[in-house]
Amino acid sequence: MEPSSFKALRVNEISPGIFVKSIVSSPISILPEDEILIKVSYSSLNYKDALSASGNKGITRKYPHTPGIDAAGIVEHSRSPAFAPGDEVIVTGYDLGMNTPGGFGGYIRVPAKWVVPKPANLTLRESMIYGTAGFTAALALRRLERNGQLPESGPVLVTGATGGVGSIAIALLARAGYVVIASTGKTDETANLQLLGATNVIGRDEVNDQSGRALLRGRWAGAIDTVGGNTLATILKSCMTHGSVACCGNVSSPELSTTVFPFILNGVSLLGINSATSLMQERKEIWDLLANAWKVQLPESYITICSLAEMPHWIDLILKGGLRGRVILDHNL
Repeated sequence: MEPSSFKALRVNEISPGIFVKSIVSSPISILPEDEILIKVSYSSLNYKDALSASGNKGITRKYPHTPGIDAAGIVEHSRSPAFAPGDEVIVTGYDLGMNTPGGFGGYIRVPAKWVVPKPANLTLRESMIYGTAGFTAALALRRLERNGQLPESGPVLVTGATGGVGSIAIALLARAGYVVIASTGKTDETANLQLLGATNVIGRDEVNDQSGRALLRGRWAGAIDTVGGNTLATILKSCMTHGSVACCGNVSSPELSTTVFPFILNGVSLLGINSATSLMQERKEIWDLLANAWKVQLPESYITICSLAEMPHWIDLILKGGLRGRVILDHNL
């Protein structure tokens, strides 16, 4: 029997351009009429969630709305033969938390084609420690390796190193045998980044060239960039010959001003990473890797478990650039 209501973080536009967050009891009827009803056990905080929660109409068109692009939980009701009540499942990306009520609510209802069966060697909590951030980092690493990246090619740079994608990318790369250069604006986090697996930690100013030169001395054989803007431009012109750069974020800027020279003289590849629309077969393969061959354990200092009532604080903090590691929402708190 379906519940009549559930707790959720709802964002309302109380006047044009003014948005407020509150914890409310939402009727189950607000959920779309899709195939799989899931009782959400855990979610996680991503930058896109914070944008949705602050009224970014490029992310979420209509309010009131419940953000949360990640959810892990238990199937409560299914109209699809692919899933049965009691199945443990993961949902990330697609339209979840954007214009479809997301994981910051105690229940979601989504199409069956969005739902990934949770791998056996992964708990629901662990799946949300990864979340979209870990899925994106793993997708970036796989794209790099499919483009010829090898540990012996040289060091790999990770920008936004203390963030969700960055911290998991460092751990994944280190586990795979790469020398990792971590770039961050929080250089006081050096010891923690080394604990994740970084060999070298540099300030973000070292990846912000202002010389105007089209090419620079090669410093890394590849990179996973979450920052965009001039940082990405600097990465490209500082990349070694035939290196690869995976781009998966724009925390600094969505703009990219560069020349063709890194591409036509140094043979550098720029790889776009879009985790939200990955095909289901690839999703299952990535989650299997994260549960087994690529499984990593983040230091507990990089994991914050919070209640629904505490989530607005963490949303405000990530928008200010003050977040480190992963914030996991536990709906049981």
